[in-house]
Amino acid sequence: MTERTRSDDASDDQGDNRDSNADDPRPQVGDPVAAQESTTDESGSPDADLTDSSDRADDDQRHRHGFAQWLKELPLLLAIAFVVALLLKTFIVQPFFIPSGSMEQTLHGCPGCAGDKILVNKMSYWFSDPQPGDIVVFKGDKDWAPEFKYNEPANVFGQAWTWVLRAVGAAPPDEKDFVKRVIAVGGQTVQCCDAQDRVTVDGVPLNETYIYISPDAVPGNADVSTYKEQQFGPVKVPKGRLFVMGDHRNGSADSRYHLNDQYQGTIAVSSVIGRAFLIVWPLDRFHWLSAPNTKVAALEPYPTNPPASGIAVQTPLLAVLLIAPFSVAREVRRGALGSRRRRRVRGR
Repeated sequence: MTERTRSDDASDDQGDNRDSNADDPRPQVGDPVAAQESTTDESGSPDADLTDSSDRADDDQRHRHGFAQWLKELPLLLAIAFVVALLLKTFIVQPFFIPSGSMEQTLHGCPGCAGDKILVNKMSYWFSDPQPGDIVVFKGDKDWAPEFKYNEPANVFGQAWTWVLRAVGAAPPDEKDFVKRVIAVGGQTVQCCDAQDRVTVDGVPLNETYIYISPDAVPGNADVSTYKEQQFGPVKVPKGRLFVMGDHRNGSADSRYHLNDQYQGTIAVSSVIGRAFLIVWPLDRFHWLSAPNTKVAALEPYPTNPPASGIAVQTPLLAVLLIAPFSVAREVRRGALGSRRRRRVRGR
């Protein structure tokens, strides 16, 4: 009986060991299945290789799908950016191409040459009227003759392309768009000239150091200081109107050439598109067009360097205007992608 008891105890011990080994996940010595699994893990699991390949394939597929989706969305993004830029051009800032030399040498321009490209602030006169010394772009009255001739394309596509180029300031403006300097505003009296050949406003001579006289304005190309201003006036500027002149005094068809009109050559404030504030092209001409100090009786010349406060205010504004169309398009795309992801999640 003692023998049988020992045999039963041994058998129970072996059973306990088998049960313990079954619970232990570690491979056991002498276990052929465990040995095979150990060998497979050390040499690289076929299932793991397949998983890695599948992940790489999924990544490639997602990349190709994302690029294809981006290409599909590109026309929409460009359209959104164009619409935003058009809104900015219509209401905030508009670029203009200087096609003539009537504002030399403040603004460069000539027929057939690469004239200055400027930005015009359309918000300048939302709450106030133009002031003497401002450089403004305006729509000329019907009797204002164009200072340049632009041959419009005959076909629809050419006209559409010209419109796009004008929208970004890369083509000459409409022939009825003019750029001049404000000399006198409503209620003031302008006249030329005093004993020193200077334009006067309300009897006060203007200090117009920005004036340019081309050499061919005087006989025999003599000293331009001998040039005599065109006599006119006095002109009482009506309320709500402006008397404008070009800086190139012998090369500008401005208010002086329309003195026999109903309003004696003055233009309506409502016809002003905006105030020129920056030359953006060519780069060697890049600079701010700061307004003169209008608190003194005589106009002071435009400073070469604008006040720091003007740069501090206008530089961030310009950066925002340039970036805004693309930022809006990017946010629209991001919102569309988010909507598609949410729809896919709800559909699962």
